Amino acid sequence: MKFHPLALAGGLCLAAVLVTVQAWAHGDVTPQAVDTSSLPQLGEGWRPENPFRGNEAAIKIGSSAFNQNCARCHGLEAVSGGIAPDLRRLDNDCATLKDEARKAACVKENDDYFLNTVRHGRSRNGAVYMPPFEGVFTQEAMWAVKSYLETRREKPL
Repeated sequence: MKFHPLALAGGLCLAAVLVTVQAWAHGDVTPQAVDTSSLPQLGEGWRPENPFRGNEAAIKIGSSAFNQNCARCHGLEAVSGGIAPDLRRLDNDCATLKDEARKAACVKENDDYFLNTVRHGRSRNGAVYMPPFEGVFTQEAMWAVKSYLETRREKPL
């Protein structure tokens, strides 16, 4: 099968445009600043549990921070499109626990997992699956995002 040179050139141009548009679809991948000045400042030491759980101001800040910085991989409103884990399921194991002490320990363990992942990122075999955000986001910003995610849980606690 022969292609006319202009048709072939047009097809290549269209392919280049589509690749460019797909790259732009991810938006600006530079982390966006998160203004946490209205939240209580947590100090130098990292908190072992989310101090902003249920805090409406933190949830609002976390929603904005998530949509600006996390949604490109984890999906708008934390509904994953398959690129990265669906964070609505982060606490699912805790939701089914009947014993309140075990449930509280599970939530604390999930807080630790979340904070460790956001601070240090995730990589496997030298490939970065999630970049580290320590030094980019403050502790207040990280916990605000977690507070927002807790409102998006697939299974309420």
